[in-house]
Amino acid sequence: MKSIAQKVFDIEIASLNEVASKLDNSFEEAVNAILKAEGKLIVCGMGKSGHVGRKISATFTSTGTPSFFLHPAEAFHGDLGMISEKDIVLLISYSGETEEILKIVPYLQYNKNIFIAITGNPDSTLARHTHYHLNVKVSQEACPLELAPTSSTTATLVMGDALAIALMTARDFTPADFARFHPGGSLGRKLLVKVKDLMRTENLPFISADASFTQLVIKMSEGKLGMVIIGHKGDVKGVITDGDLRRGLVKYEDIHHMPITDFMNANPIFVNEDEMVFDAEELMLERKITTLLIKNSADAVTGVYQIFNQV
Repeated sequence: MKSIAQKVFDIEIASLNEVASKLDNSFEEAVNAILKAEGKLIVCGMGKSGHVGRKISATFTSTGTPSFFLHPAEAFHGDLGMISEKDIVLLISYSGETEEILKIVPYLQYNKNIFIAITGNPDSTLARHTHYHLNVKVSQEACPLELAPTSSTTATLVMGDALAIALMTARDFTPADFARFHPGGSLGRKLLVKVKDLMRTENLPFISADASFTQLVIKMSEGKLGMVIIGHKGDVKGVITDGDLRRGLVKYEDIHHMPITDFMNANPIFVNEDEMVFDAEELMLERKITTLLIKNSADAVTGVYQIFNQV
């Protein structure tokens, strides 16, 4: 079974290299046409090409090119009305002769839509009547019977990815743009959410600089943050983390009777509460710390942000 799997990988990788070698000016022209379109990019395919087309459309949508998938069979039962004159259409048919796809072409011509075709046959009916043709012809399917679309659907999918990434680059699509389309994901949380939305604000463990060691331990336990803040919100002298405490116990013989300021970190890192979570966590990773003190515009500490508390 492993040797069969390896053969499938080898065949499909070779097929992708084959298709890559055939890239020509039509690819750049297709990208430019999509960029110039005032409407959406509509993707249409039948059967396996339709399944691939749905994924391609979803990739376009999430990377800055508004798109939706149109089933060619449904198109003739009212869904052609979904296509406006400003839309550009991507038709997928490996043979270039799929009946349901070809039946759409006259309507697109009548509607004056620009359309792009992805086929494996440059001499096909679809390829000859499209504005821009992208060739995904492969010499061999991974299916030993040469029946099930395998290498050809992989090539089609990668051609769609290539279009999406080229468009992303042309549009200067940023991680922040991506996050806006994925607000429910971890990236969306990091790029759209501010520190003040996630920081701990209640029962912050402030303690006086002249507090005893016992008071320090009690306050650290009560705060449940693994640290205490020395001073008050308008005048922070430093912090003591549970790590500082453990190191102090090893380093000093009589830590129980020492001023707590002797083993505190007098240079904690502060960020403004309007800082984006992404930037705050980048800073924490850079400094190799897990806790930030959060200040407001009046320079008062209003919260604590800890990276290991975020899921």
